[in-house]
Amino acid sequence: MRLRNSKNNKPRVRFPGVFLVAMLGLALTGSAVNAADEEAGAEKLPDYTRTGADTCLKCHGDDAKVMTIFDTPHAVKADGRTPFAGAQCESCHGPGSEHAGRVGFGKERPPIPAFGAKSPWTTERENKVCLGCHQDQEHRFWDGSGHQRQDVGCVDCHTVHARHDPVMETETQAPVCLDCHSEQRIAINSAYSHPIRYGEMACTSCHEPHGSLNPAMLTGTSVNRTCYKCHAETRGPFLWEHEPVTEDCTLCHRPHGSNNPALLTRRPPLLCQQCHSRLSHPSIGRTAEGLPSGEASQFLLSGSCLNCHSQVHGSNHPSGTPLSR
Repeated sequence: MRLRNSKNNKPRVRFPGVFLVAMLGLALTGSAVNAADEEAGAEKLPDYTRTGADTCLKCHGDDAKVMTIFDTPHAVKADGRTPFAGAQCESCHGPGSEHAGRVGFGKERPPIPAFGAKSPWTTERENKVCLGCHQDQEHRFWDGSGHQRQDVGCVDCHTVHARHDPVMETETQAPVCLDCHSEQRIAINSAYSHPIRYGEMACTSCHEPHGSLNPAMLTGTSVNRTCYKCHAETRGPFLWEHEPVTEDCTLCHRPHGSNNPALLTRRPPLLCQQCHSRLSHPSIGRTAEGLPSGEASQFLLSGSCLNCHSQVHGSNHPSGTPLSR
């Protein structure tokens, strides 16, 4: 409210200063309340130890499983990207002053915040510790992936302190994956399979465990493109194509293993007769023992349909319409 002074006729202002002080007081009070609420709701973490890994090694220095960390890339202090370039052990395990401090007689030592026995942190929170550094292209689809949705932890698969992480080696990777994927373990130990059980091929040859935009977390954009990385001879294009081949390899093959030759879902002619009628061709099915039942056509013996139709994936021969040459 603006008034005129009777003596000098200069304008003066009444009340606004009072309002400003009041508003400022409310703002400060509100800020103090919000800060108090945030502090009360926030988790209070312990402090970091003063000497880092030296504190940890006073107790864990005799543990061979712990000490092998110094043989891994994580412990290269000269590399600014590694945990040991920062808070060392506590870069991953969290601040451990309470865990490393003195404990009264008869009292249990507080657990380390992350990755330790009885760790209070959730799998999701522990995974964020790893993803804080591992933000490369290989891990960009982790959020929403099958393993992330199933609450799989990084340390459920990776052995961080090992000189050679088993899941990172072709020869030792499969047992780690097959601990959970029991159905695939049965298939891989079938009579016919990819050489995964012999350590000549890894699960990551076909699958991306950290997530993928492709079905079944495949490395290729489709089943066929994944298979073509090794089986280039079946890719084509062919002059005469076999339609199931261009659609999906798994229509005829079981990629993890089968008790039928060539990882087939069924033995010929039963496999072929799923699409091709017997009425137009002299043939008869086989028994459960794999033997012709009744008076079978001689063409069903040995390779069965493949005795004649040997180019089942496609043919470039001018007369290769029936895929026989």
